[in-house]
Amino acid sequence: MSVEELEKAIVALPAKDRMRLRDWLDELTADEWDRQIEADIKAGKLDALADEAIAEHKAGLSRKL
Repeated sequence: MSVEELEKAIVALPAKDRMRLRDWLDELTADEWDRQIEADIKAGKLDALADEAIAEHKAGLSRKL
């Protein structure tokens, strides 16, 4: 099924079903994001950002939330 066909089918759904679909897509997207962040952490891709944040905190450049 093409994206265009999916779009047409989604538009034809009752509002209640579109809301269910939206919620499902939101959850799917969040789960994918979580998996990607975990993979990036394990691969060390965020190490430089963490090191920078720690250095800035030690230099007194952070503030309490």
